Amino acid sequence: MKVGKLDTELLQKIVFQHITCRREEVLVRPGVGEDCAVVDFGNDACILSTDPITGTAKEVGRLAVHISCNDVASNGVEPLGLMLTIMAPEGTTAAEIEEIMRQAGKEAAKLNVEIIGGHTEITTAVNRIVVSSTAIGRQVKNKVVSTKGARVADCVLMTKTAGLEGTAIIAHEHENRLKAYMGEEMVEQAKGMMDKISVVPEGVIGGEMGVSSMHDITEGGVLGAVWEMCEASKVGVVLYKERIKIAPETVKICRFFNIDPLRLISSGCMLMTIGWEKVDGLVQSLTEKGIEVSVIGEIIREGRYLVEGNQKIEIMPPESDELYKVV
Repeated sequence: MKVGKLDTELLQKIVFQHITCRREEVLVRPGVGEDCAVVDFGNDACILSTDPITGTAKEVGRLAVHISCNDVASNGVEPLGLMLTIMAPEGTTAAEIEEIMRQAGKEAAKLNVEIIGGHTEITTAVNRIVVSSTAIGRQVKNKVVSTKGARVADCVLMTKTAGLEGTAIIAHEHENRLKAYMGEEMVEQAKGMMDKISVVPEGVIGGEMGVSSMHDITEGGVLGAVWEMCEASKVGVVLYKERIKIAPETVKICRFFNIDPLRLISSGCMLMTIGWEKVDGLVQSLTEKGIEVSVIGEIIREGRYLVEGNQKIEIMPPESDELYKVV
């Protein structure tokens, strides 16, 4: 199989079909585009999400906090707790483990999230450090936002710039090569994009403003996330390429490695759908908090398309992320 998360067809064939037990307390179960489970706790719902960091050997403690907290935020709720599992290969030093926890503790504190448990182990089962995180949030049950809520005629918005996380990872991993190509200043700016990978602020705002759906943009990039959102909601979409913002640093890096910024991992970017009558209010609320946002398309009944000039290109299901092509 290819490196990266399983494609949709394989996920349904060899994973989902074997999940047969159903509890009445579970409100949202595993599905394409659904990154969180939602469990009924009476008046409130418990929101849970889990993810590993495998695409980079650097900044893993930092990324591990945000990857799961971002998923919880896409349900319109602030995460409150986090559990971390660290699996490290033989030869890993105590200083390396401590650095991961230093990063994780610092980022969790910024989000007002408590690290409430986990597991740390040295093992021959991995050849580099893998960190898996599980985030937990709480929301009033009838206010939970899901990926599958997009409605025909909704406006599609995206925060920040495409390929954000991938740009930062590549800049950290290939710093010296890139400095010779694009200069030290631009490489440092690209590395600094790691500071923008939380979508908790926009997730909370989206929940307050009544978005119909949200999905944080991770593996598969903007196009992958849009396809997943539409698949979960059973709708189509028209995106306009010229409206999707891409930072100059991302453009440069993607040209250097010949990869597509619209299919590059983009934690830090949030997809939102909302009725047109609420768009201005949402944009204003995000802008007032210093969050860049763009209107990039519209939900339609069927068909998933990217419009570029006079071309209308079908958006295909996500495959292995562009990050894995970088060597």
